[in-house]
Amino acid sequence: MTSRHVPWESGDTVDLPSSPAQLPRRLLSDPAFLRALQARDFSIVFAMANEAVSFNRIAEACGMKSERVSKVARGDAAVTGFETVERIADGLRIPGALLGLAARPWEDTAVAPSPEPPDGDDPMKRRELLRGVLAAGLTGPAIAALTATRSTFDHTLAADPADLSDLEAAAESYGYGYHGQAPTAVLADLVTDFADIPTLLAVPQPVAVRARLCRTAGQMAGMTAIVLHDLGSRREARAWFATAAHAAGESGDRQLHAWVTAREAMVGLNYGAPKAAAHLAEQARRTAGTLPTAAATLAAAVAARAYALSHQADQAREALADADQLMEQLVGEQRADTWFGHCEQKHHVHLSHALTALGDTARARESQERALALSAPTSSMTRTLLTIDAAACTHRDGDTEQACRQATAALTVLPAGYRTGLVRARATDLYQSVPAQHHREPAVQALRNALAA
Repeated sequence: MTSRHVPWESGDTVDLPSSPAQLPRRLLSDPAFLRALQARDFSIVFAMANEAVSFNRIAEACGMKSERVSKVARGDAAVTGFETVERIADGLRIPGALLGLAARPWEDTAVAPSPEPPDGDDPMKRRELLRGVLAAGLTGPAIAALTATRSTFDHTLAADPADLSDLEAAAESYGYGYHGQAPTAVLADLVTDFADIPTLLAVPQPVAVRARLCRTAGQMAGMTAIVLHDLGSRREARAWFATAAHAAGESGDRQLHAWVTAREAMVGLNYGAPKAAAHLAEQARRTAGTLPTAAATLAAAVAARAYALSHQADQAREALADADQLMEQLVGEQRADTWFGHCEQKHHVHLSHALTALGDTARARESQERALALSAPTSSMTRTLLTIDAAACTHRDGDTEQACRQATAALTVLPAGYRTGLVRARATDLYQSVPAQHHREPAVQALRNALAA
């Protein structure tokens, strides 16, 4: 059989296996070897196999470089790639079940004991196989068959890809927001980590692991959509929200699904489609249910803002009352200052916009002052949005000149990376609310120039 070169995990180029290297039967009944296979600890697997098979032969059979095999055996390197695990199983004729894999194509003719007959899904044939090997007593092949069956079940229960924990930790860290970083930098990191998830989902996983993967995917896709929304990329934001909703639905996490829908509503809310936003917000409220959760509170607050912008004052005030009531009942991580939590600061940011749109400038200012007091100095975007809300209140109270000065000052001090998207849209709303007869006034022209810049 001729060989060809293919890339391996480390980026090296190696030969595809040419012929298998049969392991001694005693190894497949050795408890230490079986435990190493179950844990996919190839340091032990290769070291024990080397007692009977050279590293060069292992490398040739498994399509690896011999120096790489030596490093793995010494514990200086690890095997993590799924395809590499399959090549090792095939190259060393290790039954798939011992490594948590499906039965390998060669197992129907293999000499090594296998926990399943050629038709592994046929209970009768599986039963006959086990009876056959057990009839000779608890010999090596019988122990191997029993161990393989048990280890397959244990692996199914305990399977937890190492990358999954890292991805969950990454999603948690991203949930704390920008922390002074430019949105584009956060976006690049988020999408890079998100790209690791499809590979894990492509591998058959236990139900619980797949649910966790989908939940993490929903979180990361949702946060990616938020950043795109903040940057003003509405179409891309909606596409990522759709992906997030799909993943959240697959995960079975209703609160995450409600959170994604409520956040998607904010696209229409902030970019001129308040009626569509209200529809999505109400959908999120139904999904979240009546329990006091961060998602339910967010959905009510977003609904209030959407109704206020749609000039449906009664519905807006009713939704505001619901949001306040839910906020008072939130505890623990539901009140966390993250994208997934609903802290007091975030609540007042929503109230500020809703009350400003309703023309309740006195209460709006109270929320603006409270939100600013609770905002970190690095929260550039949030503080700017609150300042623009305050400017809108000043305009509603009759001092348009001062309102334009406030908004212009807020835009001028904002880093260039933030002077786009949502911030620009909110300031543009203020400018467009100024009657045309005032557009030649210096303060109004200054705001227009700041927006143009």
